[in-house]
Amino acid sequence: MEKDWTGLSKKELDKMEKIAKSAAKLFNEKGYLETSMDDVSSAARLSKGGIYHYFSSKNEILFFISANFMDLLLRGLEEELKKIEDCFSKIKYFISRHIQFYARYISEAKTVIHEAHLLPPEYFKVIADKERQYHQIVSDILFDYFEGNIPKDQLKTIAFILFGTCNGIYYWYDPRGSITPQNLSEIIGDILCGGLRGYEKKRKIKSRG
Repeated sequence: MEKDWTGLSKKELDKMEKIAKSAAKLFNEKGYLETSMDDVSSAARLSKGGIYHYFSSKNEILFFISANFMDLLLRGLEEELKKIEDCFSKIKYFISRHIQFYARYISEAKTVIHEAHLLPPEYFKVIADKERQYHQIVSDILFDYFEGNIPKDQLKTIAFILFGTCNGIYYWYDPRGSITPQNLSEIIGDILCGGLRGYEKKRKIKSRG
């Protein structure tokens, strides 16, 4: 199921995004299940009736947060990557872009990671499909790097290591600290790309017997 918000006015969308941002912060602090619509109403400084004017349920708010954030990650990504020639530069660009978005929308990012699985199946399927599309983009870059000469299970493992490293920062990273998102993306990019080089070199040595 795909909700269509394209017919809404900018004013309506801005109001929905304001509600969603307030809700995402609450979901991070209290947890989705523990957060009530009264909590959302209070945090958004809008009457409960006003919340229901835009969202029919708490599930719909969570879906709006998750779908919007995944669309933000996906929008224009493939076109941007096509302008980059070598695979290492694509990987580093992807990591930098991913961390910049997550640092800017940290409440929404955490909500997708920790709470989206609580959505009803018809809602969650939409988010899972968007996540698969996002993961596939990374898998395609890695596949090209290995020139197609890598087993599917190994490719999947490497892709999830990359995502695990990038997403794991939200347990400890504070973008307001001395390490900027750009600094962090450079560190992660250098470590992961260095690891890829070493892994590929080892594979080639093994293949030669």
